[in-house]
Amino acid sequence: MAVEQKPLMPKATAVWLVDNTGLTFEQIAEFCGLHPLEVKGIADDDVAKGIKGQDPVTSGQLTRELIEEAEKDPKKRLKMMTPKHKMPGVRLKRAPRYTPVSKRQDKPDAVYWIIRNHPEFADADIIKLIGTTKATIQKIRGRSHWNATNIKAVDPVTLGLCSQLELDLAVTRASAKHERAQKRAAKKGASLKPVSETLAPVTELPPREEEPSHGEPAPDTYNPSSELEQD
Repeated sequence: MAVEQKPLMPKATAVWLVDNTGLTFEQIAEFCGLHPLEVKGIADDDVAKGIKGQDPVTSGQLTRELIEEAEKDPKKRLKMMTPKHKMPGVRLKRAPRYTPVSKRQDKPDAVYWIIRNHPEFADADIIKLIGTTKATIQKIRGRSHWNATNIKAVDPVTLGLCSQLELDLAVTRASAKHERAQKRAAKKGASLKPVSETLAPVTELPPREEEPSHGEPAPDTYNPSSELEQD
């Protein structure tokens, strides 16, 4: 069942309707989601003192024609007009995970369990699942945590730090993210050829023939003076 929409500023709208229209208290009360006695108090200046009236016609919540029809017929009820523009939904920021004090000492064990069993988890994934800090994760990875000798790998579900459903979902997301990163790295590496393949092959040039010195005939060349000497 759809919930009937009401004005964004009900009392300010009621103030304007009381001051500028001949609508009954019941009509105004039903449209604004108020009690008729509250609307009567607005008319008597006992309620909503200092509130500036909000014109529902200007804001597109009513039309002049609807108001005039309702003024002529006290039994007629006003209805909100369909908004021309859809208001964007407000995305609430997720509050950080709260961990009871009695279980906070178990966080390092859970972090160590994830590091050992799910190396595909990034620090951000562990922080989101367990509710720890990046500094703590880095100390556990580097075995520099103040209580490193006593930290043991324990399933976070067993410790009550998260549910099995949350853990499975986090593992699925981390694995998918890890696979996408590997594919991008492989694709990037395949596009780069080794330097040896990008250079043109070196071809050896044939040995250069020595030029004859001046005054001496080159070998295997025709010398007309030799024929004259033979004659």
